[in-house]
Amino acid sequence: MNKRISPLSPLDISSPSPFQPESFDDPAKAVETLTALYERNTAFLIESFTELAQGAPIASRYRAFYPQVSIETTSFGHVDSRLSYGHVTAPGIYTTTVTRPKLFKHYLKEQLSLLMKSHNVPVIVSESTTPIPLHFAFGEGAHVEASASAFVDVPMRDIFDTPDLNTTDDEIANGEYIPPPGEPSPLAPFTAQRIDYSLARLSHYTATHAEHFQNFVLFTNYQFYIDEFCNWARKLMAEGGDGYTAFVEPGNIVTMPGSSVPETDATLARLPQMPAYHLKKKGHAGITMINIGVGPSNAKTITDHVAVLRPHAWLMLGHCAGLRNSQRLGDYVLAHAYLREDHVLDDDLPVWVPIPALAEVQVALEAAVAEITGYEGFELKRIMRTGTVGTIDNRNWELRDQRGPVKRLSQARAIALDMESATIAANGFRFRVPYGTLLCVSDKPLHGELKLPGMATAFYRTQVNQHLQIGIRAVQKLAAMPKEALHSRKLRSFFETAFQ
Repeated sequence: MNKRISPLSPLDISSPSPFQPESFDDPAKAVETLTALYERNTAFLIESFTELAQGAPIASRYRAFYPQVSIETTSFGHVDSRLSYGHVTAPGIYTTTVTRPKLFKHYLKEQLSLLMKSHNVPVIVSESTTPIPLHFAFGEGAHVEASASAFVDVPMRDIFDTPDLNTTDDEIANGEYIPPPGEPSPLAPFTAQRIDYSLARLSHYTATHAEHFQNFVLFTNYQFYIDEFCNWARKLMAEGGDGYTAFVEPGNIVTMPGSSVPETDATLARLPQMPAYHLKKKGHAGITMINIGVGPSNAKTITDHVAVLRPHAWLMLGHCAGLRNSQRLGDYVLAHAYLREDHVLDDDLPVWVPIPALAEVQVALEAAVAEITGYEGFELKRIMRTGTVGTIDNRNWELRDQRGPVKRLSQARAIALDMESATIAANGFRFRVPYGTLLCVSDKPLHGELKLPGMATAFYRTQVNQHLQIGIRAVQKLAAMPKEALHSRKLRSFFETAFQ
């Protein structure tokens, strides 16, 4: 038995010295203080753990807290109603815990600057009462358990705070959180611990660090698209980058502009579940592309976690079953409505909630199709239809009694069916991330047109590159828009957090 401490002995709590709240009129200085406080508190936990792992006696429980930022308003004063974020709707105290302020530096400065401008009030930086879990103090890529042999007889949870799933949820984002009487209202859609949880998951699922993710995200369910994206990105890097600053692959393997090979020759033994590739640009204005695999569960999982990075838009590029006899293999489908039979979001976003098409995204996608294919106006209808896309959780739906699914699809006026698009759009709606879908018809099961092996090879060879280039062009159009125009007020509920 470990003799360093009796499991029945009460432990005092050791923490960094208390931090006195500070008021700021300069958002940059507020973020600097948030960063210093976070770095101090996480360093305390890491150093304490290291000492104990090396055999130091356990004399106390070690605890440090997340920093937080708050504002207080006393007026219903009118704010710029054109903005979908950057202000609160009623007098009161608003607060949020903060994690990884270096990662979120530009985001935090923007959000705090808008608040100060909208309400003419300072922001207060202080320590919260939410402990930082030891696992999250180490950050991405840490293997805390690998050094935990020193705690064989003393549970780590007796010595350090660990992730608490009881307080790591989406109540704020779902619009379900009601502050207890006398408690402040939330300032941001995610708490610090919820963000840390997702950052750890992103690293696990994509094998890339959160710092590499860009504000414009393409999702696909085919490796063919990833291969084309990599070929295009590597060619771009070899030719100087054309404004992009790096290309990052799973394993955080980086290729710099002017180079045709990565900085290191490290390769992953195997790809992660959802490999991510990042074509980086200053200000995170580049493109991230993720192969999410097949199915609504995967689509929900990855968007649950990418959402904490507060991207400016995400788009789905994939294949679908064409449901109309007039469609041809290779035609495009621009979703303007979604029939949700995926079920994975039923508890978070009931199916009776409509998922609206976002004009800014729809216009960008349609314009990109026209530019890349050369079709314009009425002629564009030869290769693209706009309509309802159904998303289902049963890949072999064709094998069931046709009367049920076909009737519902017909009543919904659906033109295509897949397994991810409605999930990605619904989570975009839920998390206030602008979303869109452009699919390519790869088969027509209701009309007996299934891809044979040779047909599939030819189809992928001719269509994937064009489809990808359309997605890239659409993202570039969205990136050129002012953020305040892209972030639609359609996505905001009655009572919203001030942070985007």
